[in-house]
Amino acid sequence: MDWLRWTLLALVTLFACLTAVHALITKRDSRAALGWVTVCLMFPFAGPVAYFVFGINRVRTRAQEMRARHLFAYGEVYDPAWAPDDAPLTDPPLEPELAGVARLSSVVGRRPLVEGNAVDVLFDGEECYPAMLRAVDEARETLYLATYIFETNQTGLRFMDALARAAARGVDVRIILDGVGEMYSWPHAGRLLCKRGVRVVRFLPPKLFPPTLNINLRNHRKILVADGKVAFTGGMNIGDRHLAANVANPSRVIDAHFRLYGPIVAQIESVFLDDWNFLTGELRPAGAEVPATAGPALCRTIVDGPNEDMDKLQTILIGVVSLARRRLWIMTPYFLPPAGLVAAMQAAALRGVDVCVILPERNNLPYVAWATRNMLWELLQRGVRVCYQPGPFVHTKLLLMDDGYVQIGSANLDSRSLRLNFELVVEVYDRVFAETISSHLVAKRKVSREVTLAELAARPFGERVRDAAVWLFTPYL
Repeated sequence: MDWLRWTLLALVTLFACLTAVHALITKRDSRAALGWVTVCLMFPFAGPVAYFVFGINRVRTRAQEMRARHLFAYGEVYDPAWAPDDAPLTDPPLEPELAGVARLSSVVGRRPLVEGNAVDVLFDGEECYPAMLRAVDEARETLYLATYIFETNQTGLRFMDALARAAARGVDVRIILDGVGEMYSWPHAGRLLCKRGVRVVRFLPPKLFPPTLNINLRNHRKILVADGKVAFTGGMNIGDRHLAANVANPSRVIDAHFRLYGPIVAQIESVFLDDWNFLTGELRPAGAEVPATAGPALCRTIVDGPNEDMDKLQTILIGVVSLARRRLWIMTPYFLPPAGLVAAMQAAALRGVDVCVILPERNNLPYVAWATRNMLWELLQRGVRVCYQPGPFVHTKLLLMDDGYVQIGSANLDSRSLRLNFELVVEVYDRVFAETISSHLVAKRKVSREVTLAELAARPFGERVRDAAVWLFTPYL
């Protein structure tokens, strides 16, 4: 039976080599490619099997198929959130310091910059949830909601009841829940919503039969659109944890969400409908009406995820940092930026830009904070300022450049958001809104403490080893 043994060995070796070649030519990240090539060759059977289950991005292929089906069915349909690569995009006139950012984002993001929008900031669940529930109660035609975490506590039940009432009065209610995020609460929100007569789909839920183990490919977007007239987006999930005034809750979270009116609402709605199309195969409604002008802000959606052709958000972020002239202030709960973004921030600080990163002193994911501490010296030694704001945990995500550009949305500045998650960010070009965000960030900086190189160097040896060890897993945190 030696011939059988040698035949099996040859087949396994060939399988390992073919899998390694596939990883080599399809992976965009050199570290990921090297890791999978090494695993496949060192473990000729288990490695290729693991690569087949975890390493192949099937989401991109499926999403592209859905996009092709949509275009084939509807032809030239007005889609305010997407444009073909060969379609010219002309931005509205902007002052010179912002025109470069707009041009970069147009080319990379392939979405038009639209005029006539109004953007309101809503702090914590006390301000945000009543506004969202009012929009749900006032909806008469369509109601679209996507969220990562939908808790089934008192706040979650209030939303469920409101959504059920909307469905009962004939509103087209559609809910997208992330297949992993839904598991944060028991009983699961999807089951309770279905019992109330609300249409719910889950985004890539992990399953054993048939095996679907896309643990890392999560829909992190937060979207609520009512009647195509008002939209809410940002970083806030649905649950009691965002009721920040409840000081008795040890899990309370500080956060900000945003309400938008105007043509940008059609772009946000389009993102939801594309996700719905991806999950259900249902073709999106044609001929959506563009909302009327509502304010002075110019806005654009940036959509990023494993189904995109390139790292769009990361590229735009590097461009924004590189084009900053006076200040670049960032507030984020999780900060593990890629090397290119770190280099851009260092260069901006060295040329005199006020670059400041505001992080939470208390993090709900301690291991992420440990990994972050291990790399902060790279920024501090080049003049980037880093501040820790006091607890409770602050989940707010903001980027302010100079005096007229703000990014809001669901994305964090880490590998999970920039490479693995499906995210939605909105660019806002408006000096008045930028001043509102600036005032908020100034207030937060005043109560925060600044991190120094001496503080990092004074960490006990055990903490330094721990932080460095966790940092090795940065691409997966």
